[in-house]
Amino acid sequence: MFRSFTCLAIVICGAAFPLRAQQSDSTLLESDFEELLSLEDSLSIFNLIDSLIQLEASNSSQLAVRLSYTSNAASANRSLGISQFGLSPGISYYHKSGAYLDVSGYWSTEYDPKYYLTVLSGGYIGAITHWWSFLGEYSRYLYSNLGDSVVISYKNSIGVSNFFDVKPLTFRLDYTLLFGEKTGHRILPGVMLNLEKRNWGKLDRVLFYPSFNLLLGQESYYVLQSYPPIQAAIRERFGLPTTYETEARGFGVMNYSFSAPLSVSVKNWNFLLSYTFNIPKALPEEETFLSNSGFISASITKYLRFKK
Repeated sequence: MFRSFTCLAIVICGAAFPLRAQQSDSTLLESDFEELLSLEDSLSIFNLIDSLIQLEASNSSQLAVRLSYTSNAASANRSLGISQFGLSPGISYYHKSGAYLDVSGYWSTEYDPKYYLTVLSGGYIGAITHWWSFLGEYSRYLYSNLGDSVVISYKNSIGVSNFFDVKPLTFRLDYTLLFGEKTGHRILPGVMLNLEKRNWGKLDRVLFYPSFNLLLGQESYYVLQSYPPIQAAIRERFGLPTTYETEARGFGVMNYSFSAPLSVSVKNWNFLLSYTFNIPKALPEEETFLSNSGFISASITKYLRFKK
């Protein structure tokens, strides 16, 4: 089954939950939830697949210890927000069967408290054919004390990713169920070009895989409605509101994303660097402020292999 992990290595398709508009106020953390998942997923997919390639090479179970960095880039002035960054330490155990466990922490200069999230994940990756591989994962999101003004609707996710290798391209199709206070559905199709070089000088492997992803989703939100004209006039006369909120659910395109990741492996070390640009879209009737945004992410991982 491990022969298909090489094709999976090129599947660093950006995020399964691409960026929405970025905010710095922790009271807006609920609207940033998909962004937080985006930063987490874009690097976890990197590290997961690269770790599995290391697992394939050694055919033994292993432990991966990593530290990731994320810096946001403002699209309006095209400058890097170096002063606003996030750090994510993590540790993963990968069994040679394809099962894995992961614990990741998230710290950011943008939130209060700065250490705001711990993610516990477990999953399995396997191959159906030499060109079709899959990944199934459950994640639990444990937030720090963010205050009573912050409501986190999603605290769990279950997802399945499918990878189809048609060289030199790899196609990705994900489905994710988010649940907690409410339920959300996400579908992510993506495609990327695989550019790989092995045994290049002192480097064991160099991978560059530009990708494009489309996010489709179902989400519930509140829409502002007006009372009928006569009723509104009567309410206005008595000083009552002439509008009211009603809950609606919409389905459609939520985000377009472009990623340019680079992975370099040397012995038991892996170095990752990626830039992702996101173009978020509002669902029909959804009233929200969205702006294009991007981020640069990087990580360094050390692998500790267990004896066969």
